[in-house]
Amino acid sequence: MLTEIRIESLGAISSAVGEFDRGLTVLTGETGTGKTMVVTGLHLLGGARADANRVRSGADRAVVEGRFTTTDLDDAAIAQLDELLDASGGERDEDGSVIALRSVSRDGPSRAYLGGRSVPAKSLGDFTTELLTLHGQNDQLRLMQPEAQRGALDRFAKAGPALERYRKLRDAWLTARRDLFDRRNRMRELALEADRLSFALGEIDAVDPQPGEDDALIADIVRLSELDTLREAAATARAALSSEDLSGTSAADSLGRARAALESTDDAKLRALAEQVREAQTVVDDAAQELGGYLDELPVDASALESKLARQAELRTLTRKYAADVDGVLQWAAESRERLAQLDVSEEGLAALQRRADELAGELAQAAVDLSKCRRKAAKRLAKEVTAELAGLAMADADFTIQVSTDVTVDKDDPATFTLPSGELVHAGADGVDQVEFGFAAHRGMTVLPLAKSASGGELSRVMLALEVVLAASRKISRGTTMVFDEVDAGVGGRAAVQIGRRLARLARTHQVIVVTHLPQVAAYADVHLVVHPAGPRGTSVVRRVTGDERVAELARMLAGLGESDSGRAHARELLDGAQNDEI
Repeated sequence: MLTEIRIESLGAISSAVGEFDRGLTVLTGETGTGKTMVVTGLHLLGGARADANRVRSGADRAVVEGRFTTTDLDDAAIAQLDELLDASGGERDEDGSVIALRSVSRDGPSRAYLGGRSVPAKSLGDFTTELLTLHGQNDQLRLMQPEAQRGALDRFAKAGPALERYRKLRDAWLTARRDLFDRRNRMRELALEADRLSFALGEIDAVDPQPGEDDALIADIVRLSELDTLREAAATARAALSSEDLSGTSAADSLGRARAALESTDDAKLRALAEQVREAQTVVDDAAQELGGYLDELPVDASALESKLARQAELRTLTRKYAADVDGVLQWAAESRERLAQLDVSEEGLAALQRRADELAGELAQAAVDLSKCRRKAAKRLAKEVTAELAGLAMADADFTIQVSTDVTVDKDDPATFTLPSGELVHAGADGVDQVEFGFAAHRGMTVLPLAKSASGGELSRVMLALEVVLAASRKISRGTTMVFDEVDAGVGGRAAVQIGRRLARLARTHQVIVVTHLPQVAAYADVHLVVHPAGPRGTSVVRRVTGDERVAELARMLAGLGESDSGRAHARELLDGAQNDEI
């Protein structure tokens, strides 16, 4: 529920604060004072696109701040909002409310904040969507569009699960169709690719490279190229360490004599040095053994060099074609094997793809039929309830209908067509295969025509209100949800205006309802009456709550500019008393 809105430098409003409560709240005021700016502010809190032209002249930015409470929502809705709040890093205020803020700069981008944290405007909209439902004159125009009519019917029918299943099957079917067409159209190309991959993999398998083999070969070739030099160096070193050299003394013998001499004394420092000599002797012995092993591993002659060079040439044939080194060649081979496994260009592979596409087409057709049944069943109930609601809006003779028909096509070349169980060829639209059309006749005996061709502005306002009342009742939205109507009563007067006021008051029993209106008959039913009126220079407007005599004066002004006359006030008081005592 929206408890407060603060607006700064937005349109005609320099600075204003509006406080809301449960039930029905109306905003009234002279034309041009900025009533619609309150709704514009709510649209901004709902994530709508910011318009820098709305920033008040002379100000750098406009700011809209709303305070929302969620205590009246059901547990599931609260949990969803808390999840969105946690994801943004926002926090509730001390009283448990959540503050949402949107600023619009004259020269730069807009900024959005939720629970004290900066968030994208879309994230702010995702949060407030659960709390705000906005209806304006543009919504009345959208109601004449087939997409909006289908959406309203789906809301009433609770067709969400059926529509989601249809869309998932449609996506899977379209993907399978694309794969099948691609495979058929690229048969020659794919076959050539498969041949190239098979040849390359055969060549690699024939060489059978091992990981890191090219680097190991280089080391072996270098060693074989310097075989005599390496053997002489290793043998000389080994002889110097472990056997008598040309001087008749080896390093091991020398270290042994040094160690014996040091250990023969009683001097602690010399005996410590003897331990170091012993460690050195151990190192010399180990090095001599390793040199012996190295000499044993060296080939007797350089004949192995030719085979190593030949192997290196084989590997270079692969690295020139497929990768920079042997490890890269092995990786390319692994990826190519996966790709080759996918290039099934056989008749059996095509047949399998065709079967999959046909199976999905059958499931999609059934899902489309189920969705259509859901809509057709709900269409009768929705039309009946809206017609009954129109009767309560001073349109007792009106007739509202909903026609759900199948969108049959004759374009067999359309790749997104499939056949229903009835044999009808239909286009697989994103929202199903149905055309939904609202029909309307204002009086009995008149031909029911499409809503866009048959309803006047005032009639369209009442149709939208009746539809919204029925939809709200069917969805059982909790009291914590706020419904905002911007001049939904346009083009209406007299008894119809009274009935609209009654319907809005009835809707306010289960929702918080905020209405911008010019009709005193509607304003009289409000639980809270806010007036937007000029205050100060340069067209500044403020929002003020009126009660008692001030409210009577405002209603009198709305009746015919009669706020200062006794007759106007008497008429306004009579209107107010009648509305407040009306058992709706």
